[in-house]
Amino acid sequence: MASDLVAKAKEAFIDDHFELAVDLYSQAILINPTDADLFSDRSQANIKLKNFTEAVSDANKAIELDPTNPKPYLRKGTACFNLEEYLTAKTAFKAGASLVPDDTRFIEWIQKCDKCIAEENDEVPMQSVDSVSTPTEVVTTSQAPEKTDAATKDVEQVNNVSTELATRTPAKPKYRHEFYQKPEEAVVTIFAKGIPAENVSVSFGEQILSVTIDIPGEEEAYIFQPRLFGKIIPANCKYVVLSTKIEIRLAKVEPVHWTSLEFSNNSLVVRSSTVSSGNQRPAYPSSKPTKDWDKLEAQVKKEEKDEKLDGDAALNKFFRDIYQDADEDTRRAMRKSFVESNGTVLSTNWKEVGSKEVEGTAPDGMELRKWEY
Repeated sequence: MASDLVAKAKEAFIDDHFELAVDLYSQAILINPTDADLFSDRSQANIKLKNFTEAVSDANKAIELDPTNPKPYLRKGTACFNLEEYLTAKTAFKAGASLVPDDTRFIEWIQKCDKCIAEENDEVPMQSVDSVSTPTEVVTTSQAPEKTDAATKDVEQVNNVSTELATRTPAKPKYRHEFYQKPEEAVVTIFAKGIPAENVSVSFGEQILSVTIDIPGEEEAYIFQPRLFGKIIPANCKYVVLSTKIEIRLAKVEPVHWTSLEFSNNSLVVRSSTVSSGNQRPAYPSSKPTKDWDKLEAQVKKEEKDEKLDGDAALNKFFRDIYQDADEDTRRAMRKSFVESNGTVLSTNWKEVGSKEVEGTAPDGMELRKWEY
């Protein structure tokens, strides 16, 4: 069962369905919670989704279950680097490099961390990289166990340093967010769980959304302040703090489609929302001047209504108008009375003619006769 879920998760990951992959790995973890590879692979899927905090948590669990696997160190370092925790990231990369000294990925990541750390400290980055080098001397069979023990101790020591730094330098708080939209509004959801409403501050500008969350027990607040794709009406915007998320409704100035939540120089073209309306008629392309067909139709109906008729034509039009505007019972009464009376009676009262046969009535001065067959 777990193997089937893992196979589907890997297939989803290859197809770039990262959310599905995370869900499938989570189901597999419930079945086999001691499999380090499951946590490591879910960490990689979370990195693709930019859920870096969750990725660090999964990588730590994978390292705890199997400290000899280099993959979780690479994923922990990558996630910490994206969280701008460069010291913790470097420590993770160094731990992974000690397990696979020939893997150049760790060396490259360590160099990136050194550069970012130097920039933070206003220093010139060092050219040399403090990494674990491969010994060049020949090691005899009798010396191999001693070398293995030394490498194991080195990994354990680096892991201890990594844990100490992670505790001393907590990752910056980061919450996942998403948005969907309607023609008149955009709805932003920040998945911040268990945050008191009084700890949340939201303000709106002409094209700016500013969210500040004071996280209990954390010194640094979470700040989310994007420049929005389009302009909004601050007075009509609102938000609500729920137990699992913060939902923000942004009232658009124009009913246009936002291609993204945040403004970008690469997405200046705004497409108008193609939302159908019950009062909106379809427009058809033509090379000729467009006619107002609604106006033409109304004019024809008016001419028919005002048409002056005489004799039987006027009478037929009168009864036709009555039938056209009547309800179903009135129409049934008119049909039944006309047919059963051989065209001599036309009643609009269904209660009167519905329960009995309608007999014909001859006009004054005339006699009604039935045909003999």
